[in-house]
Amino acid sequence: MNGPGDILPAAAARFGDKPALVTATRTLGYTELDRLADRVAAWLSGRGVRPGQPVSLYAQNRWEWVVAYHGALRAGAVVNPVNVMLTPSELAFVLGDCGAAVVFTSAEHAATLVGLTRDLPELTDVVAFGDGPAADGVTAFDEVLACTGDAPRITTDPDSASTIGYTSGTTGHPKGAVQSHRAVLTNCAATATMHGRTADDVVVTALPAPHVYGNVVINGTFLAGGTVVLMERFTPAETLRLIGEHRATLFEGVPAMYAMLLAEPTLDKAELGSLTRCTVGGQTIPVSTIERWEQRSGAPLIELWGMTEIAGLGTTHALHAPRVPGSIGVSLPGVQVRIADLEDTTRDAPFGVPGELMVRGPIVMLGYHGNPAATAEAVEPDGWLHTGDVASMTASGHVFIVDRRKDMIITGGYNVYPAELERVLAGHPAVAMVAVGPVPDPVRGELACAYVVRAPGSDPTAQEIIDWAGERLAAYKRPRLVRFVDDLPTTSTGKIMRRELISRFDGD
Repeated sequence: MNGPGDILPAAAARFGDKPALVTATRTLGYTELDRLADRVAAWLSGRGVRPGQPVSLYAQNRWEWVVAYHGALRAGAVVNPVNVMLTPSELAFVLGDCGAAVVFTSAEHAATLVGLTRDLPELTDVVAFGDGPAADGVTAFDEVLACTGDAPRITTDPDSASTIGYTSGTTGHPKGAVQSHRAVLTNCAATATMHGRTADDVVVTALPAPHVYGNVVINGTFLAGGTVVLMERFTPAETLRLIGEHRATLFEGVPAMYAMLLAEPTLDKAELGSLTRCTVGGQTIPVSTIERWEQRSGAPLIELWGMTEIAGLGTTHALHAPRVPGSIGVSLPGVQVRIADLEDTTRDAPFGVPGELMVRGPIVMLGYHGNPAATAEAVEPDGWLHTGDVASMTASGHVFIVDRRKDMIITGGYNVYPAELERVLAGHPAVAMVAVGPVPDPVRGELACAYVVRAPGSDPTAQEIIDWAGERLAAYKRPRLVRFVDDLPTTSTGKIMRRELISRFDGD
């Protein structure tokens, strides 16, 4: 195999009609999934899409998304998976920046995209998923699948571009991380190996397919010949139902999903006995949450860490390795990680001392699309990628994330890491979910404020939460303010957006 586009044909040859993908509307075996991807590739080729041209995917999780992804790769296109939460102006920037030739989307977004084509001369086709006739200027996906032309036969260069995945763009415009075919395939294969995926696995996931974690879950499972039960979006009750109905062996999610599952009223009656392991990534997770989920599910919860710039995971735990709770694990096979001194990143930080987590190896991006200055800032000449995460490492190679460097709160000259506070506060029995962010203070510069979603049936006071932290954290680390809220702002993957806390709740 040279890249992720080779995964599906190889799996179809090995596993035939075995169920590959299950959604609310359709179940597809490997042979049929492969055949449909072939039709998409033939249509794209017929429309003049050349190898190396970007094809964008902008939709919620659905079977058509997966078919279009593999069809685009088979046509030699570069896949541009787009976060469905982007606004029209953000979407226009991404499509224009990467130079997308075709965009696949859902029917509700098609009209918006047609409107954007006036200012995007390279965008020639908008294809809409779903049943029924397409709107003016839009091609129905059924028409694509009815294509009778021949799919191109392209030999993939492993070191050429496979994907352009855009970062969140918290400052300025988002940057397009260009990932090679080798990087994506290596990540899927190494993750499948570390987590012990087999053809017997049934994986329930609501992780967005456009996100690198979601992509690795789907294609890593296909690589092993397992079955993916793909949810359009996460809801705790439906997740529990699907795990029981399909006798799932894995559930994969982000910390907020596990917090919501543990607070779900139907959890007591859920059938979780089929689970053999679960995974969690995207953000740090409190050890207390891990312990509660493992006790209820009877399955180990495997922590992991990754980012867009490395096509998925960078570290995780091997399934049968000794447990190290709270750690994001060790580097993937063939990948190097190090902890760099915060003041001089050419030097390693001593074991146990926080520094910047850096990564080197075949999973590191080729660079930021059309942005050599940002690429040079992120990737050192010797190949080490700056992640922006503060972490420490033990002598055994296990990494512990402290926090995002840019999320650090400076209060009275002391560095306070929100993730550390969140891990402690999540252990309070009355806390269902919590996020910590800064609020301005004229004396100390910033104060740590805890935004707390109460557990069902509980009614804690702010002082109780502060006292809980006071018994477990140094004085300067304790939250000075507590706000009780009904929910927390999250990304499409369920990650909590700390930078939106004060704007979301200011004035409530």
